[in-house]
Amino acid sequence: MESKAFEPLTRRTKSLAALFLLRTKDNAEREAFRFPVTKNGVDEWKSMTWKAAGERVHAIAGGLRSLGLVAEERVGVLSGTRVEWILADLGVLCAGGATTTVYPSTTAEDCAFILDDSASKFVVVEDKAQLDKLRSQRSAMSKLSKVILIDGERPAADGDWVMTLPELEALGKTWLAANPGEIEKIVEAIQPEQIATLVYTSGTTGKPKGVRLVQECWAYTADGIDATGLWQRDEIQFLWLPMAHVFGKVLMCGHLMSGSVTAIDGRIPKIIDNLAVVRPTLMAAAPRIFEKVYNKVIQGIKEKGGFSEKIFRWAVAVGKRGSVVKQEGKTPGGLLALQLALAEKLVFSKIKQRFGGRLRFFISGSAPLSREIAEFFHACGILILEGYGLTESSAASSVNRLSKYRFGTVGIPLPGTTIRLAESDSEILIKSPGVMRGYHNLPEQTAEALTADGWLHTGDIGEIDADGFIRITDRKKDLIKTSGGKYVAPQMIEGKLKAACPYLSQVVVHGDTRNFCSALFSVDEEAVMKWARENGLGAKSYAEVTKSPELRALIEPYVEEVNQSLAKWETIKKFAILPRDLTIEEGELTPSLKVKRKAVEQKYKSMLDKLYEGALAD
Repeated sequence: MESKAFEPLTRRTKSLAALFLLRTKDNAEREAFRFPVTKNGVDEWKSMTWKAAGERVHAIAGGLRSLGLVAEERVGVLSGTRVEWILADLGVLCAGGATTTVYPSTTAEDCAFILDDSASKFVVVEDKAQLDKLRSQRSAMSKLSKVILIDGERPAADGDWVMTLPELEALGKTWLAANPGEIEKIVEAIQPEQIATLVYTSGTTGKPKGVRLVQECWAYTADGIDATGLWQRDEIQFLWLPMAHVFGKVLMCGHLMSGSVTAIDGRIPKIIDNLAVVRPTLMAAAPRIFEKVYNKVIQGIKEKGGFSEKIFRWAVAVGKRGSVVKQEGKTPGGLLALQLALAEKLVFSKIKQRFGGRLRFFISGSAPLSREIAEFFHACGILILEGYGLTESSAASSVNRLSKYRFGTVGIPLPGTTIRLAESDSEILIKSPGVMRGYHNLPEQTAEALTADGWLHTGDIGEIDADGFIRITDRKKDLIKTSGGKYVAPQMIEGKLKAACPYLSQVVVHGDTRNFCSALFSVDEEAVMKWARENGLGAKSYAEVTKSPELRALIEPYVEEVNQSLAKWETIKKFAILPRDLTIEEGELTPSLKVKRKAVEQKYKSMLDKLYEGALAD
């Protein structure tokens, strides 16, 4: 069935480059960016106006044109999330080029493959560590003629192969003086079907695939976000997600469309500290961030116990009653309103302070958000709006709205997008201007993903309710079929387990072709080591604690609790605790913190096999 929530869309945006130039004129003296500058280990936050951003972007664009960049030629960006990433990307677009995004965690070999496969002519790199990767693979990138370094001095040994970003901007200013008004002419000439971005998806096997996203993809996304009414001109966004991921680019679209403020810092360990400084009104995040905060809150309350725990549980119960009323589009009144006010004063205000105290809402994406987590935060007066999309659909395909949301769903389609389910297996299919124009240099894979009439096969299995809300039930390729012929959706179970147990960090449910379901758990080091110190295990290391029978006994009741809510064939019969948490660096998580299921199963195959040794079908 097709979503019944299709909304037409009035188009206004031609390209992100044109939209940016408009902002630099209309919002010239308003603040555009905030960003940290670190001196002697201390961060000092600076501001940049739209006018100042425009001057730097013009200089970068002019520098690239001076070096010989022409329409649709690619420029790589190999950097963490920082203000220079966005300035470089906008500079490429304003020069008429296209950006090849590369995660800073990408191996040297894959960096070389991506830059060579994309035929990137230049690449902007963050620092010496990223430069060293490319230097080691220089012979594999015959098309790459220049590396532009953001941080640090240009190494003399590299000759003219490397230049610094300030040197590029200086070159650009000279070019602009000799070619007045040329950038505006280039931007005006941009056509909707010109390539704008090449995003290489991180696969668990084989080489990454380049997703071709054209100017129209991002122009549509900006218009679609604007039509939802989510993003206002006076927002302060805290942006930490990887800009090499399409989710980060969507947030860039919202920022440009609204003309608001974005505070940007991609250092994940600094997120909590930065929230207190930035005090954002909106922030997008992967579910793992909400899970960590939820677990800390729950664990902290359990440790306090007594009257504090009773007050907390009373407040959450009141909040959940208020949440039900709000979800119906009504305002709580009477005694409930008074109880909510008291709960806000005693409990909820303290939780909100963890996020800076003035947050209007969160946006969650890149992986499924547990309904239990969403409902808990809403009970506390914090709204998390879950959305959905793929790299291949420019990320923003559906989202819940401020006045129209349903927990456990990914909302309704963006205006201008149609979503339907395949009749054969309920696979979600998407049709919109944001859908990719294919995989770069991969016609066979493109034909598999896109139908002749433009429908994108997402690989996700879902449902659409009578009001058009979309629910993702699992990945088509992740569905488990036990040896008994029963189908199991692992993501649903994983979400329940992480919501139930405050000590779990990551969960991988396993059982395809097996006679029952098992699970691999990684545990949150901070929470577990605190528990260990309080329970006579303080002398043990983290790895030793993960092997202890005491930790297993701690977690088992939570597993049994979740099992009570599952069908018999879905229950977790056995589990193993990993000796460390899953990481991006070890290839177990994507940069957006999504578990690479097959990579984890392969890495811990012997551990999984032991769970089934001598086991009989239940």
